[in-house]
Amino acid sequence: MDVIYLDYAATTPVDRAVLEEMLPCFAGTYGNPSSIHALGHDARQALEEARAAIAGFIGARRDEVFFTSGGTESNNWAIKGIASANRARGNHLITTSIEHHSVLDPCRFLEEEGFRVTYLPVDGCGLVDPDDVRKAVTERTILISVMHGNNEIGTVESIAEIGRMAKQEGICFHTDAVQTLGHIPLNVDDLGVGLLSASAHKLYGPKGVGLLYVRRGVRLSSLIHGGSQEGHYRAGTENLPGIVGFAAAVQMAEKEMEREGKELVRLRDSLINGLVGLGGVHLNGHSDRRLPGNVNVSIDGVDGEALLLDLRLEGICASNGSACSAESTEPSHVLLSIGRSPEAARSTVRFSLGRQTTEGDIERVLEVMPSSVRRLRASYVPPL
Repeated sequence: MDVIYLDYAATTPVDRAVLEEMLPCFAGTYGNPSSIHALGHDARQALEEARAAIAGFIGARRDEVFFTSGGTESNNWAIKGIASANRARGNHLITTSIEHHSVLDPCRFLEEEGFRVTYLPVDGCGLVDPDDVRKAVTERTILISVMHGNNEIGTVESIAEIGRMAKQEGICFHTDAVQTLGHIPLNVDDLGVGLLSASAHKLYGPKGVGLLYVRRGVRLSSLIHGGSQEGHYRAGTENLPGIVGFAAAVQMAEKEMEREGKELVRLRDSLINGLVGLGGVHLNGHSDRRLPGNVNVSIDGVDGEALLLDLRLEGICASNGSACSAESTEPSHVLLSIGRSPEAARSTVRFSLGRQTTEGDIERVLEVMPSSVRRLRASYVPPL
């Protein structure tokens, strides 16, 4: 049975061209970038070329890009680093109720350390009102953190508008761009951000490598100590194969993003229309302002976990939300935040399309879904 992979929001396969760029770093350019000998010099050169390529893609300076182990570390560093470096100036942070746990959990940690955090609500489509952000600002506010594109429902936020407001107020603005880098246009100056997080494995690069963009002048404390790497900001020998792969994935996205995005929107909308046509199927997230490959639906009278098992038997890989929360028995905080009931949240599935998705894949899903939905509805017992 052929496998149909529709969980690209969780992770993407490493593109073969990316892998080929990485391979020499394992056995050829294998020196430590901090070493002063020839192999170290070659590794350092490869590292800085990758940094320059990624910086150029997001409109940043080379010395504003710092490599991490992934989006979770980058988000933790942004939140905790700003709090630590600016505590004398203020102790208030603003974020939203639908952020990834790698933003929400550091915020809750900081609350235990005496910081105040405002968790702003979103509307039924998952959009935070920029006016609500402005109204939440106090003289003690040191950071605003709003994700660019939501990993579950795909809604793309008004980051540029919030960025302009944050600049006027003199407040550092962070965005989690893990789901958007390489998929929709992104420029740090256009967005008005002081900090931006991203991860390679969401755009056909390797796992275990990410970045934090830090605008010049932003006061940020280190999260990891122990060496002078990354401009004394982030200790630890750099993951050179991963970083080179990250740059290769970004360079590929630069060439393919526009064409690929249009095709994904076409396939996405075809799948949404087919699913909604089944009846009792409700789209979650904004109908237009959403990521090109994101389809998140709640299906009346269907247990989402049971449906995923049905799809698995048909060789279809989908999910019910964030991969980082897959083992949780609690309904999605994102779906609850947009007004879905706990029952509706548990009846939700997410299909996320990507580079290898075909029209045949969409047709196969729409072929399988009607019988699965009918069977599951017939045996559905609502939770108490």
